[in-house]
Amino acid sequence: MVIRVNERRIISALVGLVVFPLSFSIAAFAQDPVSPQRDDLNAKDRARVAGVTRATEIFSSAEKYENMSGGAGTFQSDLGRNSFSHFSENLDFAGQEKFNLGNGLFRKIWVSSPSSTNASDGLGPIYNARSCQRCHLKDGRGHPPDISDTDASTMFLRLSVPARTDAEREALASKKMLRIPEPVYGGQFQDFAVPGLAAEGQMVVTYEERPVTLNGGEVVSLRMPTYSVKDLGYGPMDPEVMFSPRLAPPMIGLGLLEAIAPEDILTQADPDDVNGDGISGKPSMVWDPIVDGIALGRFGWKASKASLKAQAADAFAGDIGISTPMVPAHWGDCTEGQAACLKMATGVQANLGDTEAPDPILDLVEHYSRNLAVPARRNVDDPTVLRGKEIFYQNGCVACHTPKYVTSRNAAETVHQFQLIWPYTDLLLHDMGEGLSDHRPVGDAQGEEWRTPPLWGIGLTEAVSGHTYFLHDGRARNLLEAILWHGGEGQASRDAVVNLSPEDRAALIEFLESL
Repeated sequence: MVIRVNERRIISALVGLVVFPLSFSIAAFAQDPVSPQRDDLNAKDRARVAGVTRATEIFSSAEKYENMSGGAGTFQSDLGRNSFSHFSENLDFAGQEKFNLGNGLFRKIWVSSPSSTNASDGLGPIYNARSCQRCHLKDGRGHPPDISDTDASTMFLRLSVPARTDAEREALASKKMLRIPEPVYGGQFQDFAVPGLAAEGQMVVTYEERPVTLNGGEVVSLRMPTYSVKDLGYGPMDPEVMFSPRLAPPMIGLGLLEAIAPEDILTQADPDDVNGDGISGKPSMVWDPIVDGIALGRFGWKASKASLKAQAADAFAGDIGISTPMVPAHWGDCTEGQAACLKMATGVQANLGDTEAPDPILDLVEHYSRNLAVPARRNVDDPTVLRGKEIFYQNGCVACHTPKYVTSRNAAETVHQFQLIWPYTDLLLHDMGEGLSDHRPVGDAQGEEWRTPPLWGIGLTEAVSGHTYFLHDGRARNLLEAILWHGGEGQASRDAVVNLSPEDRAALIEFLESL
């Protein structure tokens, strides 16, 4: 079927799709890294896009299409336990079929080698989970360990040590290596192992409660975590080892985040705070195997991955111990210091390919990850929600949590092109203060720096995941605690929330819960 331009605009208006002739060029921002401009737009179209994405000044009613957080692909029904597990509503039949295949692989339970399953063995030998779904429960957010039941956790520890040799320093400087793994325990602490092999050990989390008094007399207790390890299976760790905990983030809208034109991200960067507003977001530039060079990082808590495919391949290897053509690590995160681990059988099947997850497994999981729909917003016209939105703007939260974008026409998949989306993130790194620092550099990100997490879908966390633990390590037990942990560049906004009246603070939370 051929759709003429005017017809396409009418259709787009009906479904919340904004159609503009958008594209992007890597060269555009390479030439002007301070204020890049999308070179696919003429002056008239640039003005139109700017008008659509400009921060609103009207809070008496909802904005046009504000309920369609994920553009035309927004999922608009069954906003409950399965809210994050639906494919984009503008995906065609072929795309849906591919999505369902990817879903099966995302849920696939891997087993140790050798086994009778042929296509399912290769687990570990050391690992954190047996499937992607095990960490991203219901495609949602992970949770920290219950102190009485560490096996219930979907959190893990990243490990690294300082660079000590010229070769290590050169690798870090070239960005071909984001961090130096712990010599024996590797880049990630693995708390499970296949039969006959010792796990690396167990993570231990303890909390110290810190009270904060808010305007109006309410006292909120924040819990400060401390991380350690026990029951080490391969001897002591390097004395300079650095830990960084990670919770699995929700999976929705990832393809749309990948479709944001890089210029639209880089134009928000102000690493030297030239405008003096106290916000100095900076891009994370990382090595990407897709382009075989440096690219803009968008994914992960430190924006350390530039593409979903690279993110998925690293998760296969690091979390499950499954090799793919992009990361052909048959023994996962085993190191030379773990000889017994390297002697274990792999799951490579010669008749299937030369990795444990040969093509097209990674491509199907990537497609699935790209096309998990963002759920529709709720109560966008509610007076309390609108008041909370106004406070969100007035307090400066939008300086990092950029509300909306129009995606590129050169997005990898057609369904992600020309979309007006509302992710509430700038995808940049920000100094969040000493309280949130993990004291562990990763690529361009220092210990106190974190990527602004998208907020879309955050109000459905409890419905999907059964909890309300937030931030990179789940220390915040609700949205208010998450706000109160903001320091550094977020300190002024955090203090403004502390000083709000109880009624306005409740309105702010109600707005966040509508996202």
